[in-house]
Amino acid sequence: MTKMTAKLVGAAIIATFASEAAATEWNVSLWGKRRAFTEHVEKLAELVSEKTGGEFTMNISYGGLSKNRENLDGISIGAFEMAQFCAGYHRDKNRAITVLELPFLGTETLQQEVAVSHAVYEHPAVIDEMAQWNAKIIMTSPMPQYNIVGTGEPRDTLEKMQGMRVRATGGLGKAFESVGAVPTSVTATEAFQAMDSGVVDTVAFAQHAHLSFGTINEADWWTANLNPGTVNCPVVVNTDALDALSDEHRAALESSIPESIDHYLANYGALLERWDSVLEEKGVQKVTIAPEVIDAFRAAAATPARDAWIADMTAQGLPAQELYDLVISTLADAKATN
Repeated sequence: MTKMTAKLVGAAIIATFASEAAATEWNVSLWGKRRAFTEHVEKLAELVSEKTGGEFTMNISYGGLSKNRENLDGISIGAFEMAQFCAGYHRDKNRAITVLELPFLGTETLQQEVAVSHAVYEHPAVIDEMAQWNAKIIMTSPMPQYNIVGTGEPRDTLEKMQGMRVRATGGLGKAFESVGAVPTSVTATEAFQAMDSGVVDTVAFAQHAHLSFGTINEADWWTANLNPGTVNCPVVVNTDALDALSDEHRAALESSIPESIDHYLANYGALLERWDSVLEEKGVQKVTIAPEVIDAFRAAAATPARDAWIADMTAQGLPAQELYDLVISTLADAKATN
């Protein structure tokens, strides 16, 4: 009896160790608070846990693990296993994907943004550049075209934009600079304070960010159709952590990505549907920019920015023209499919 008891105890201990060994726990670095921009990550964590019976869990932190400009660095050293970052926060670290932030590319829907982003993420130049940071991009965080909020008189002509201090990062900042505005790249979490203190006159964001970071609460007006472009914010994983996953856990992760994106799109669509009521509730004027103003903005910003980007990235050894052509061809295919 004593021998049998010992065997049973031993088996229980082995089973416990096996169970612990099979468990996977990832830390995920985001910023701000839970919002439309992070819903796909929240959904991914939910689905992965469900599919693995709780053996694969993700602990999502909003700013507790890293500053938003340092998430890629944290991934590179394995400080956490998954993170979100925006290309415009450190363009020198993720040069290839900045093609997605060129102004006036012509994306019209979030679905098109997903298609174009994921095509670029799969390009060997992007994969190689991310590998330098021990990172692999697994999905995008699609956002609609940015528009600006401001106080006082609406900046609805190019003349009124001259000297305008605008929070705009990456390619968007360059676009506003081309019409005489003065861009600053304060982070999303700093935008409200920058606007409140008068450091900037206007802030360029997608709708969810104007709402989440409070800039809409400072605004007198919002441009409904300026649509100069958007930023690109991938979700990345540490490649060592990814390689260490069991086949079952990796399958659970990869199979959950499309459903997480679908959830994000549905959730963001609901936000866009109620945006007009948000403006009305907060007393913000909806400003429609005249077509000729948009055409002049596009002429000043789009071609010069594209040509400069291609020349600069080619000089740095990247297949810039190939990446740009991939964006345009993928977007054309996506529009034809819709």
